[in-house]
Amino acid sequence: MYLDARSGRTYPIDARRWRGDDGAPLTVAPSPGIGPDDVDTRERSLWRYRAALPGGVERPVSLGEGCTPLLDRTWGTTPVRFKLEWFNPTGSFKDRGTSVMISLLAGAGVDSVIEDSSGNGGSSVAAYCAAAGIKARILAPEGTSPAKVLQSRAYGAEVTLVPGDREATAARALHDSADTCYASHNWHPFFLQGTKTLAYELWEDLGFTAPDNVVTVAGAGSTVLGCDLGFGELLAAGRITRLPRLLVAQPRNCAPIAAHFHGTTADLAFAPTIAEGTAIREPVRLPEVLAAIRRSNGDVATIPEDGIAAAVRDLAAIGLYAEPTSATAAAAIEVFRARGAIRPGDTTVVVLTGSGLKAPTTMAGVFA
Repeated sequence: MYLDARSGRTYPIDARRWRGDDGAPLTVAPSPGIGPDDVDTRERSLWRYRAALPGGVERPVSLGEGCTPLLDRTWGTTPVRFKLEWFNPTGSFKDRGTSVMISLLAGAGVDSVIEDSSGNGGSSVAAYCAAAGIKARILAPEGTSPAKVLQSRAYGAEVTLVPGDREATAARALHDSADTCYASHNWHPFFLQGTKTLAYELWEDLGFTAPDNVVTVAGAGSTVLGCDLGFGELLAAGRITRLPRLLVAQPRNCAPIAAHFHGTTADLAFAPTIAEGTAIREPVRLPEVLAAIRRSNGDVATIPEDGIAAAVRDLAAIGLYAEPTSATAAAAIEVFRARGAIRPGDTTVVVLTGSGLKAPTTMAGVFA
């Protein structure tokens, strides 16, 4: 069933329902979790964790998402493991959520969808709709990276560039969704069911144990919420003994999660950022993201633009070509270490969410 955590109200699972009657975001009620024997090792995709996924999807729409590399490296003086989510089919972590969401919609007979995105979510939805034979209309801010717009159009999606910022695009999509199914990666409950497979995959990667820390960037916070869901289910099932600390990075130019977490909203201001995937001023699930970070005894850090650019260059110097949004997480590692959130001897996973190939214009400026 669907759950509105804010009111406690529940709804039957319905592929087309993406929010509660009062407008609140929904999640899927937690599953009982799975054990090592429940992992389908014959399946080389996130669908190896199908036993942890609800909804009874009979025919997954899969392009081989998940099973991404986990690399041991040292960042400054801190041993870390980089989770390379750009190895997903469209070049970003969004494919996890999209595969599960579109599988549900396709199984329910949905034949057209609308999605709003700053780039990666839109290209992901376009790809999986192409695989499912579903017509896709993608709305994106007019300043979206041309490579991401091209990618969405290449998959056959209709792309509309909306004047203004990310919020203007979301408002337009909400208006237009009256005529078609709203397959929003920020709203649809089943998108988070896909992102939670990151937690299950890290658990398997690390010999069926949890890391001490997961460092990730957040715009809307779907990676944060996915890790909270997945590790929470594993904890409830007794498969792990503690939640990993969720250590979240945001660009200083757009950091509403950080401001609310640290109680500094009076000083909150917004400016353009090279981390375009995080440029969300009003995250739909802000209370839930904050609760997930606090539940894990986590922390939030903000990174200046020059720090993000430096992290892009430093990652490239060790062979990792990450877009600025993704590199924001790497830029926060030393901040969290200095605060004591990352401790000596910790197992620390850093999620690199998207490839630098997704943002060639911005990358050219970073390396100019």
